[in-house]
Amino acid sequence: FFKSFLLLGSALFEFDQIVGTVIYLFTSLFPNQTARTPKAELRADRTSIPAGGAVTLTCDVNPPSPGWTYILFRGDHPGTHDDGKNFNGRISVSKGGVYRCRGERGEPVYYTEYSDSVTINIILSDRAVVTLQPHWTEIYNEEKITLRCEIEGGDNSEWEYEWKTSSSFKPPKEKEYSIGPANTSHSGNYSCKGRKKSDQSPTGWSDPITLTVLYSSPQPVLTVSPLWLSPGDSVTLNCEVKHPSAGWRFYWYEAIPKLSDNSYNSYNSYNSYSYQLLSGSRDGTEKYSFIVHGQTHTAGYVCRAGRGEMNTPYSEPKFVWSGDLPSSASLTVSPERVQHFTSDSVSLECKGNSTQWRVKFQWDSFLADCSLWDKMTGSTCTIEEYRLRNNVYWCESGSGEFSNAVNITKQKSEIILVSPVHPVTEGSSVSLSCRLRRSDIVSNVFFYQNNKLIQNDTRKELNISAVSKSDEGFYKCQTSGRESSQSWMSVTGE
Repeated sequence: FFKSFLLLGSALFEFDQIVGTVIYLFTSLFPNQTARTPKAELRADRTSIPAGGAVTLTCDVNPPSPGWTYILFRGDHPGTHDDGKNFNGRISVSKGGVYRCRGERGEPVYYTEYSDSVTINIILSDRAVVTLQPHWTEIYNEEKITLRCEIEGGDNSEWEYEWKTSSSFKPPKEKEYSIGPANTSHSGNYSCKGRKKSDQSPTGWSDPITLTVLYSSPQPVLTVSPLWLSPGDSVTLNCEVKHPSAGWRFYWYEAIPKLSDNSYNSYNSYNSYSYQLLSGSRDGTEKYSFIVHGQTHTAGYVCRAGRGEMNTPYSEPKFVWSGDLPSSASLTVSPERVQHFTSDSVSLECKGNSTQWRVKFQWDSFLADCSLWDKMTGSTCTIEEYRLRNNVYWCESGSGEFSNAVNITKQKSEIILVSPVHPVTEGSSVSLSCRLRRSDIVSNVFFYQNNKLIQNDTRKELNISAVSKSDEGFYKCQTSGRESSQSWMSVTGE
């Protein structure tokens, strides 16, 4: 084994020499051509901390570019902090020493140059300091935390300890005070001091540290992007929670429609769906963002955060929409257009392999149900006359499927654009027109795409014989001194 080890070391040495020779020849022959490997940059919000304190280190890449994760080094070895080996750019450390970082991304992994070093100094003095483990001054009901009384500069002396607090509980006369499960009565200021056992000489009281115990865990808020899909898009999920860097891990779920049991409640979105962990989310993620690749159809997502033994509630479900008609569940509209007068009755019909249906719509940030706001009969939702609407609608089936989504507007205006409610396939023909509430159109109609005039003549329709991707966009019309609202026309591949 030892001989093999020596042979391997010799081979590596020779390879290193060869690489060095190649680099030397390259730089000699092409002095102006240098490989521009990006370099990591490490910054600290302060470089001196008391014993038991912490400093935040930030690592990023210069010049900036997306996709990097980072490795932290203390001395010549990877960091041993819980989050130190790989982290997302910000990390809290409590040990002194010389730190460096570098970035990595891709497969196979591509590394940046090491950052310049940053030295963190621990300030020592013969005084007491209260520290927390974990380092969170704000915790939630039922969580656990330990307070420690550290004596800075206390050499090897043996110490006795004393605590004072404004909370409802009196800590024992020991170095550590463990709280768990915590409740709101543990909230308050905590100070400590030490007394040498040898001569009973005391330190002063430490600076107080304020611990806040909140009754309920934070409510995460999920955002999704983009809202409307093109087939195969990647969807980015972001889960916002109070103090996102304070030890949270994030869990990501797909929302599955639930209609077939008594738990369904149109008023409560939490009971309207079951949640299935997304692939790659089983152990949670340190980052508060998550990417779903290759999404092709309307889908719902939720998130939650956890740390230790505590989990937050689920977020409200958020949706990404596809206008393409899937085979298993579909939504059709009658009259088949985007814009409608308030005097129109509009029918939305769910079709597919299910006997149970509901129609959902997004009203600003509010998730609503047709059965509560309009009229649901079997698989058909009817938006009755004189109801203003400007919403995205979709069907959900008892077998857990989503339909395509449609955008419907009902307006008080005297003019509307008649345009397709579903995406138009490339190569097919399409016709757009203008409609007045109380009269026929007698004058010319002007048609605009993305606010640019594209037709101005005696024709009352805009006819496109073979639709292409360039025809996608916002359309509106003008006639008789009136102008319609604009609506989006989507174009999909054949």
